[in-house]
Amino acid sequence: MSILDSHSIDSSADGGQPRNPCSTAASWLQPIMQCVNQRVQGRQQGRVQERVQERVQERVQRRAQRRARKGMPFAVGILLFAAVSRSFAVEPDSEWSEVLEEARGQTVYFNAWGGSDRINGYLGWVGEQVKAAHGVTLEHVKVADIAEVVGQLEAAKLVGRDENGNVDLMWINGENFAALKRAGLLWGSFANNLPNARLLKDSASVKYDFSVPVEGLESPWGGAQLVFIHDTDTVAEPPRSAQALLEFVNGDGRFAYPAPPAFHGTTFVKQLLIELLAGSETESALSVPVEEADFDVVTAPLWAYLDQLHPRLRGAGKSWPTSGEMTRQLLDDGELDIAISFNPNEASAAVKGGQLPESVRTYVFDNGTIGNTHFVSIPWNASASAGAMVVADFLISPEAQARKADPEYWGEPTVLDLQRLDDEQRALFDTVDPGVWALPIGTGKVLPEPHASWAQALEAAWLERYGQ
Repeated sequence: MSILDSHSIDSSADGGQPRNPCSTAASWLQPIMQCVNQRVQGRQQGRVQERVQERVQERVQRRAQRRARKGMPFAVGILLFAAVSRSFAVEPDSEWSEVLEEARGQTVYFNAWGGSDRINGYLGWVGEQVKAAHGVTLEHVKVADIAEVVGQLEAAKLVGRDENGNVDLMWINGENFAALKRAGLLWGSFANNLPNARLLKDSASVKYDFSVPVEGLESPWGGAQLVFIHDTDTVAEPPRSAQALLEFVNGDGRFAYPAPPAFHGTTFVKQLLIELLAGSETESALSVPVEEADFDVVTAPLWAYLDQLHPRLRGAGKSWPTSGEMTRQLLDDGELDIAISFNPNEASAAVKGGQLPESVRTYVFDNGTIGNTHFVSIPWNASASAGAMVVADFLISPEAQARKADPEYWGEPTVLDLQRLDDEQRALFDTVDPGVWALPIGTGKVLPEPHASWAQALEAAWLERYGQ
């Protein structure tokens, strides 16, 4: 498989690592390594105990001070604290005043995608706000794929690292959320305890993440929908269905999509499958785990469609864009007629940033396109759970959501119900102008995502058929 830019896919089986790191030639090292590991673990446990003792003492002192102000003797406060709790940290359903008190002075390590300058800049602003208002330091840990962080958490659970984890907050949804929930790697039902949660939309996409019940284990952060961007100077009437797209490329229209497992490529493949199954007996199979369906029967129309589409694509099914952002670049370069995005406002931000001409417009298929909500969540072993809750709550504040909706800073639809805001809060959104290049607000039917398990199955099948 070739790629249209300097990035390539490493198809090696071992990634350059030794195939047998436990060979007999290295067996003499095992006793030494065991000794070293024991000493390291001992030191780590000692440091953990010291941190626990320090934080318990701080907690006792704070509670004693509060009780003293209420006229309760210091000694009684200590005894009551010891009797009711042996944990120094807040719980997911703790009083918000306790959350704020615990959070002050904490550093929250937020693992989130770092591939966008606008998003990185927005998170920098978030850090400034929570620091000024609540004394919380936000560190954006930039990651390329959050699935790697999920793997790290799974490994931490296996070795028993149930405290003082290095991930406090993470940006997730879909199969990554499903994997964490299934393995019991999430902290608890904290999201409904956030004060700003009362302002959220009452929608299925907030309650279900790729058909998996959220149950308060993650807090919504932003909405998104698969959209297409075209240049009206070259394509006045773009294709508005899967069948119309096939006719478009057969008529020499220039189109390409990223190769799965790239996010935009997988999403496009799911979009095609949903549309091709609409009205059929197998349509309902996408809402249940993939292992409960006849995968070959359900996906047969998809492969038949792609077999016709791929020879007519830019790259002829042999080379692929690496991302949705790359399709936008190819549109700007005049090498594609249509680009793919999962942000209805991306075209506006790109036009304002000089990355697309003012003649571009955004649209969706007539019968709708896939849309979902993305979330933030707290791992079970987070070191700063209280601080993470404070950051999660600020992310769904009207101030943060209005700035996020502005293409100048990010340009992504809000998860708030504007009807639940007061006049002052609603006014923050009145100043946001997505421009004529974005998908008009309130338009474009949103289709639900298939069950989270379908993504990986489709990616594997796609790579088996077209990845060579």
